[in-house]
Amino acid sequence: MHKRYQNARFVTSAASVASLPPETGAEVAFAGRSNAGKSSALNRICHQKALARTSKTPGRTQQINFFDVGEGRHLVDLPGYGYARVEKSRQRQWGAFLQHYLLERGALRGLILLMDIRHPLTPLDEQLLNLCREAGVPVHVLLTKSDKLKRGQATTARREVKKRLEAEGLHAEVQLFSALNGEGLEAVQARLDDWLGFGPPAGADAAAETSGPEAG
Repeated sequence: MHKRYQNARFVTSAASVASLPPETGAEVAFAGRSNAGKSSALNRICHQKALARTSKTPGRTQQINFFDVGEGRHLVDLPGYGYARVEKSRQRQWGAFLQHYLLERGALRGLILLMDIRHPLTPLDEQLLNLCREAGVPVHVLLTKSDKLKRGQATTARREVKKRLEAEGLHAEVQLFSALNGEGLEAVQARLDDWLGFGPPAGADAAAETSGPEAG
């Protein structure tokens, strides 16, 4: 069903605004704290083992990486944020780069925001959500590493995140996701299909809301 993601391939990296590739087609970006499991999630979504590089050292991704999924469409891996060992000047540089990309990139159709389910909605996550709201960029939240919690705990965590977002006027779909066992895989692939214009969302909202027997 999602062979297009299986065929995803790296095309280019950008380390500055000037090196961003031309805006053609549609893009969906992936963002999250450096330890949120972003690379593992991208690899699982694309059914590949090494499309996005994983590392035991958080904060390794220091560029915006573009992956072609066909027909002028791209997945975009944004630099991880919030890693304390990265120099403050480098953090500010990344922040300015991310801000420009989110506010100015016309090809951007949506943002997949990844949060470790055990540590969701950090201040940096909320800053990014507010920036997306300012830019008018829709957000789909993946609560990663859901396999680390029992089913009831994971479901409660999802509800709490959704409630907090709604209380702050931040509208985003929230779903459970595990790169280890594939939980939530079809829901996020369907969201990508929708944003990238590959077809109808195929029940992505319903899947996100019913990702477990106690979800809701």
